Amino acid sequence: MIAAPEIPSEFPFPQDTDTRFSSDTDFSEDLDGRSTTAAKGKGGKKGKKGAGEKGKGGKGAGRINGHHQENGMENMMLFEVVKLGRSAMQSVVDDWIESYKHDRDVALLDLINFFIQCSGCKGVVSGEMFRNMQNSEIIRRMTEEFDEDSGDYPLTIAGPQWKKFKSSFCEFIAVLVRQCQYSIIYDEYMMDTVISLLTGLSDSQVRAFRHTSTLAAMKLMTALVNVALNLSINMDNTQRQYEAERNKMVAKRANDRLELLLQKRKELQENQDEIENMMNAIFKGVFVHRYRDSIAEIRAICIEEIGVWMKLYSDAFLNDSYLKYVGWTMHDKQGEVRLKCLTALQGLYYNRELNARLELFTSRFKDRIVSMTLDKEYDVAVQAIKLLTLVLNSTDEVLTPEDCESVYHLVYSAHRPVAIAAGEFLFKKLFSQREPEEEGAPKRRGRQSPNANLIKTTVFFFLESELHEHAAYLVDSLWECGAELLKDWECMISLLLDDPLPGEEALTDRQETALIEIMLCTVRQAAECHPPVGRGTGKRVMTAKEKKTQLDDRTRMTELFAVALPPLLAKYAVDSEKVTNLLQLPQFFDLEIYTTGRLEKHLESLLRQIREIVEKHTDTEVLEACSKTYHALCNEEFTIFNRVDIARSQLLDELVDKFNRLLEDFLQEGEETDDDDAYQVLSTLKRITAFHNAHDLSGWDLFTSNFKLLNTGIENGDMPEQIVIHSLQCTHYVILWHLAKSSEGSSRKDDLVTLRKQMRAFCMMCQRYLTNVNTAVKEQAFTILCDLLLIFSHQMVSGGREHLEPLVYSPEDSLQAELLSFILNHVFIDQDDDTNSTDGQQDDEAVKIEALHKRRNLLAAYCKLIIYCVVEMKTGADIFKQYMRYYNDYGDIIKETMSKTRQIDKIQCAKTLILSLQQLFNEMLSELGHGFDRSSSAFCGIKELARRFSLTFGLDQVKTRDAIAMLHKDGIEFAFKDPSPQGEGGPPLNLAFLDILSEFSSKLMRQDKRTVHMYLERFMTFQMALQREDCWLPLISYRNSLQAGGDDDTMSVMSGYSSRGSSIRSKKTKTPAATAGTSVAKRKLPEEESSSSSEVWQQSMQTPVMLPSPHLTSTAMRDPKRGRDDAYMGVYALPHDPPPPQQQQQQQQQPHQHPQHHQQTPQHHQTPMDYNSQVTWMLAQRQQDEARQQQERAMNYAKLRTNLQHAIRRGTGLMEEDEEPIVEDVMMSSEGRMDDLNEGMDFDTMDIDLPPSKNRRERSELKPDYFDPASIMDESVLGVSMF
Repeated sequence: MIAAPEIPSEFPFPQDTDTRFSSDTDFSEDLDGRSTTAAKGKGGKKGKKGAGEKGKGGKGAGRINGHHQENGMENMMLFEVVKLGRSAMQSVVDDWIESYKHDRDVALLDLINFFIQCSGCKGVVSGEMFRNMQNSEIIRRMTEEFDEDSGDYPLTIAGPQWKKFKSSFCEFIAVLVRQCQYSIIYDEYMMDTVISLLTGLSDSQVRAFRHTSTLAAMKLMTALVNVALNLSINMDNTQRQYEAERNKMVAKRANDRLELLLQKRKELQENQDEIENMMNAIFKGVFVHRYRDSIAEIRAICIEEIGVWMKLYSDAFLNDSYLKYVGWTMHDKQGEVRLKCLTALQGLYYNRELNARLELFTSRFKDRIVSMTLDKEYDVAVQAIKLLTLVLNSTDEVLTPEDCESVYHLVYSAHRPVAIAAGEFLFKKLFSQREPEEEGAPKRRGRQSPNANLIKTTVFFFLESELHEHAAYLVDSLWECGAELLKDWECMISLLLDDPLPGEEALTDRQETALIEIMLCTVRQAAECHPPVGRGTGKRVMTAKEKKTQLDDRTRMTELFAVALPPLLAKYAVDSEKVTNLLQLPQFFDLEIYTTGRLEKHLESLLRQIREIVEKHTDTEVLEACSKTYHALCNEEFTIFNRVDIARSQLLDELVDKFNRLLEDFLQEGEETDDDDAYQVLSTLKRITAFHNAHDLSGWDLFTSNFKLLNTGIENGDMPEQIVIHSLQCTHYVILWHLAKSSEGSSRKDDLVTLRKQMRAFCMMCQRYLTNVNTAVKEQAFTILCDLLLIFSHQMVSGGREHLEPLVYSPEDSLQAELLSFILNHVFIDQDDDTNSTDGQQDDEAVKIEALHKRRNLLAAYCKLIIYCVVEMKTGADIFKQYMRYYNDYGDIIKETMSKTRQIDKIQCAKTLILSLQQLFNEMLSELGHGFDRSSSAFCGIKELARRFSLTFGLDQVKTRDAIAMLHKDGIEFAFKDPSPQGEGGPPLNLAFLDILSEFSSKLMRQDKRTVHMYLERFMTFQMALQREDCWLPLISYRNSLQAGGDDDTMSVMSGYSSRGSSIRSKKTKTPAATAGTSVAKRKLPEEESSSSSEVWQQSMQTPVMLPSPHLTSTAMRDPKRGRDDAYMGVYALPHDPPPPQQQQQQQQQPHQHPQHHQQTPQHHQTPMDYNSQVTWMLAQRQQDEARQQQERAMNYAKLRTNLQHAIRRGTGLMEEDEEPIVEDVMMSSEGRMDDLNEGMDFDTMDIDLPPSKNRRERSELKPDYFDPASIMDESVLGVSMF
C-alpha cells in the first residue's frame, strides 16, 4: 500500500475551491457490469452562499422532535430513516446524493449532523458553524451541548429497535461509499470533510462520540477497501487489454484504443492513489489510536474490521505491518477483544492460499494461540482451538507434539463446547488419514473395515490419556465429528470376538477392557442422545431428524448386540470389569426387536449367561449389574416379560432357599463357626441384597431371617463384619419395599402395624450396632439409621399420605445423643487418626481422599436430620463449633447447614450459634483455668469463630433483628451466670465471654443496641461500673461496642480512645441522669433511676481518667442525631472547670432530695487530684493529641491523593476520562473490613460491579466516601439499595 501523508484532523473548509473534473468513461468493464460514464465531480466552484440561499430546499429554523434545527428536516430525517430501518438504504443514499449534487454544502451539513445525532448528542451544527469554525471548535461546542443525564447512546441503548440501528448505521455508510465510488468520493471535498470530522470525533473524551465515530470510520475504511479492490481488478483488466492490443500486428493494431486504454489506466491509477490516501488517513488517524482505546467495545471494532481488510484485500493488507496489531491485541485483558482477534485470524487461515504470508506471524504468535486454549473465557478457548484446527489443516509441521497434547486433554473438559472443539482437533489430527477404498470393491466389514485401525487408535489414545474413568466424555467430544466411526459397533464386536488376521497384532487384555467401555459409552450416547453428567446445559428438545436417527440407532444396536452379547459374556465371564460393562447394554435395547426379529433363542442364551454369572461372581458391582439387567428385561409392556420373569423367579427361589438353609446351619454352629460356611452365607446374602435393591422380594420373608442373624451377632459379638453389613442393607431394603407398597394406599391396617413394628425393631437394632467394635459396621448402621429417621419423619404424611401417620417415628434423646457422639468421634478427626486405611496404605493420597469423602457423606447425612427437624436444632451446636477447625474439609457442609437452619427458624439458629460458642468457652476454661490469657490462641480462635458467625448474618439488619437480639440476651446471661471464683468483688467466671459477644454488636440496629445495653445494666452492680482493671476490660469493651452504635454503626467493634472519649463526651453534653446504686450495691431498674443524685456524675466529671465513667442509666446515651464530625469535639475537658451556675444550684438542692445518697457519697470534686489522676489525665491528653495528628495526616493524604488524581487526569489526555474507576486506593484503609463483608455473603452477592464510565461527567461525580465501609453502614446510606 502506497504511503501517503496523514490528513490533518482539522480541515478549514475552503470558500473557493476548484473541483477536479474528468470524462470518467473508464468503467465500462467494471465487475458489476455498471456503465459508468459519469464524471468525477460537478462543475462550478464552491463559493459562499448569500443569506437568502442558506437552507435551500428546506424549512426555516425551528425545533423538530425537541431538537433545534436550522437547515430543515433533512438531517433529522436522515437519522430517523436509518433508525427506523424501514426504507431501502439505497434509495435513502440516492436521495442524499441528489441533494449533494444540488447543494453540496447543505447535503454535507446534513451528513455531519447525522453523525452527531447518531452519537446521541442533541446539539446541531449550524451552517454558520460549518463555514466559519474549525472541526475542533465544532466538536467542543457539541461536547458542551451533549446531554449527559444518561450514559446511553444509540449504540448502547437496549431494545429491539436500537439493536437494529447498528446494522442500519453500518449499512448506510457502506451503501453511501458504494454509490459514490465513481465520482463524488474523488471531488476532494466530501470524503475529506467526513474523514476529518470522524477523526476529530474519535479523539473526543466523550465515549459516545468516540465509539460512534470509530465504528463509522472503520466501516468507511471497509467500504474504501472494497472500492480499492475493484480498482485493482479494473487496473489488471485494463493492463491485460493493453498488452493484448499492443501485441497485435501493426496493421491490426488500433492506436486509438491503445491511447484510450493508456488514459483509462492512468485515471485508475490516480483514483487508486486517492483511495489509498484516504485509507492511510483513516488508518493513521483513527485505527492506530483506537485499537488500544480504554473501552473494550472500541478495541473490538478495530480488530474486527482489520481482519475484514486483510481478508478482502490481502495484497495490500496481509503483511506483518498490519498483522502485528492483531498479534499484540491477543494479549488484551477483555475476552471480547481476544475473541475478535481469533475470529479475524480464522478468516485468514481458512484460505490456504494465504498460508505463505502467515508463516512469520504463525511462528511468532503460535505459542500465544496455544495458551489461549486455556483461556478463562470459554468462548475464547473454543475459538482458539478452532483456529489451531485450521492451522493443522494448512500444515502439519507448524504444531509440535507438545502443542497438540495441550489440546488433546481438553476433550475431557466439563465445558461441552470446548470439549467438542478439542474433539474436532483430535479427530483431524489422528483420524484424518483413512485408508482409501477401491472403487467397485465390496465394502469391507468387521476387522477388515477401514474403521478398524481408527477404533484401535481411539483405544490407544484413551489408555495413554490415563483418565480411564472418563470414556463417556471422550465419546461425547468426538460424537459430532466422528459419529460414523463411533457407531461402527460391528467392527468393535469383530475386534473382540474374531481372531486377528495374519500379521495383525491382537488386542491386549487392557485394550479389550478399554474397547468394551468405549463401546458401552457409544451405545448410551446413541440411545439417550444427551451428553454425560456434568456437561449438559439442560434438556433440549430433539428435532424430528434427531428422533428418527435415535430410533434407527436403537434398532441397529439391538439387532447387533442381541446376537453378539451372549458370546461376549461367555468369553469374558470371569472378568468382573468387562462383564459389568457388557451387562449394561440391554438397558438401551429396543426389547420389541426380540419378538419382531425372531431373536427369542438369543434371549434364552442371554438369560442363561446372566444366571451363570450370578452363580460365579460375588462382586457387588457385577451382581448389581445383573439385577439391573433383569429389571430392564422384566418390562410388562413387551411379550418377553413372562419368559424373563420365570427365569428371575427361579433364580431367586434357589437363592433364598439356599440362604435359609445355610443360615440355619450357620447359626446352629454357635461360636465355632466354619470359615467356609461363613463364606457361603456371605456370598448368598450378597446376591440376595443386590437383587433386593431393584426387585421386590416381599414374597420371601427375608426380614425374619436377617433380623435373627443380626440379633445373633449382637449376642455373640463375633459375627463377620461383611455378613453384618449386608444383612443390615438387606433388612433396610425389606423396610423400604414394604413402605413403597403401603404408600400406594391399598395396604391394610395390619400391614401398617407390621411395618411399624419391623421398622422400630430394626432402628433399635441399628442403634445397638452403633457401639460395635468394627468401624465399617458402625458406619453402615449410622447411615441406615439416618436414612430411616429421615424417611419416617413427620414429613412422610405430606402430599396426601395421611394414612401413613402411624408410621411416623421421632428419635428418642438417647438415640440423638448416640448419633451425635458418632459424628464427633468418627467425622471430626485428624487425617492421621483415621484407622480405616490399613496395610500401610495411609500415605496413599487416593485412600485419604476416599476416606475424606466417606466422612463427608456421614456428616451430610446427620446435617440433613438437623435441617428437616428430625433431631433438635440445638444439637447442631456441636457441629457449628467445628466450623473453623475443619473448614477445609467440611466448611461448605456446615455453612449450608447454618443457612438452612436460619431459613427454618432464625431465633433458634442464633441460639444454637451462641450455644456453640459457649461450649467452646467452657472447654477452654476447663483446659486453661479461669485465669487464662485473652491473647491465647484458644480464646482468639473462639473470637474468630464468632466473627465468622457474625458475617453469615449478612447486611439486612431488619431480617435478623430478633435473632441477633436473642443471641445477645443469651450471651449476657451466660457471662453473668456463674459468680466470681475470687469471691465478692471479682469479675464473674464467664465475663470474658462478653469480648466474644462484642463481635455481634455491629449486627444490632441502633435502637436495639440501647435495649441490649439496658439489659446488660440489669446484671451489673455499681462497683462493676467503676472497675478499670484488666480483668474487667471485656465488660468495658462490650459496653463501648453497644454505645458506639448509638451514633454510628460500624463494621467492627469500636475500641481505644475514640470509644472512651465518646462516652465521656456524651456525659458532658447531657443533663445528669445517673446515680449510684442502693446500699446493697445493686442496680435499680431504669424507670427508678431518673431522680437519682448527681454526686457520682460530678465525680466522674471532675476525675480526669482516660476510661469513661459508667453509664448509670440508659438515658445518658449520646444523641443519635449528632453528626459524625461532632464526635471528635470536646472529648476531654480540663479537670478543674467549675460547673455552670445552674448545675451548682442543682448540686446544692440535690442533698435535700436524697439525704441517704448524700451521706454515702462524699464531695470528691472538692478534693485535689492525686498523683495517679494527674498521670492518667496527662496520658489522656497525649493520646488525644496523637489522635488529632493522625486525623490531620489522613486529611492531608486525602487532599494529596485528590490532587494527584487531578494531575493524572490532566496529563493523560485523550482516554483518561473513560478509564474504569480505581476503587482499590479508596478502599485501602478498610481492606480487611470489606473482605469480612464479602465473606459473610452467600455466593457473589457482595461483588460491587461498577458500570463503566459512559461520559465525561461520571468520573468527576464519583465520591470516594461512597466506597468507605463506614459510610456504607451510615444512617444516610442504610435506606438505599446499593447492590
